[in-house]
Amino acid sequence: MRLKDKVAFVTGGNSGIGLATAQRFAQEGAKVAITARRQAAVEEFNRGAPKDSMALLADAQDLAANQLALQKAADTFGKLDILFLNAGIGKPTPFEAVQPEGFQSVFKINVEGLFFTVQAAIPHLNEGASIILNGSIAGGKGSNNNSVYSATKAAVRSLARTLTRELAPRGIRVNNLSPGVIETPIWGKTGIPESDVEAFKEGAAQAIPMGRLGTAEEVASAVLFLASDDARYITGIDLPVDGGLAQI
Repeated sequence: MRLKDKVAFVTGGNSGIGLATAQRFAQEGAKVAITARRQAAVEEFNRGAPKDSMALLADAQDLAANQLALQKAADTFGKLDILFLNAGIGKPTPFEAVQPEGFQSVFKINVEGLFFTVQAAIPHLNEGASIILNGSIAGGKGSNNNSVYSATKAAVRSLARTLTRELAPRGIRVNNLSPGVIETPIWGKTGIPESDVEAFKEGAAQAIPMGRLGTAEEVASAVLFLASDDARYITGIDLPVDGGLAQI
């Protein structure tokens, strides 16, 4: 029960890494509020939600909706102790094929939405809170068709550094998490043909020192560590959870 009596807020918490983390937080004693951008996902989560957990409707890029969700979570459970900015998208596209609309949509969710959700959360955070930003090893690597996504994740890493400085006087820790290639439902939302996705996964597994893709639950364990008092003297770091892919 490492998070007993803590209140956690997770964006994009209805599937994949967000859901696995929300479930882990609840198992460790936290009261958990998640956001989802579809009403059906909110209703599905709430039907089976554990005690002291709830889903709220809010698109990551909708500042007003996120402000309302944050206020609702604070009104229901009390001020926040943990903020996990998980919501994000990726649209693999060759550099020469990137259009302004696609560029802007990815930055709007991955950077602008994250930035202003953190800003809106500040009044709701307890002294000594923990903020975890979900980045990616793509923020520090070059790979085909990922120019826009990688740039957004580099921006997220940079933001973690700045926030570490600015929020330190309140005892608030800020850390960046960088998952590698993880098996989550997001692969089905990229628009890439399933056969190409499977080929990519096979190639990635061969390149990963541990020989396999990671799981959402393994990433959730890392988020739990950063959120807990086990990491009370850790702030400003980038924690790769990638099976060694970007490390050697």
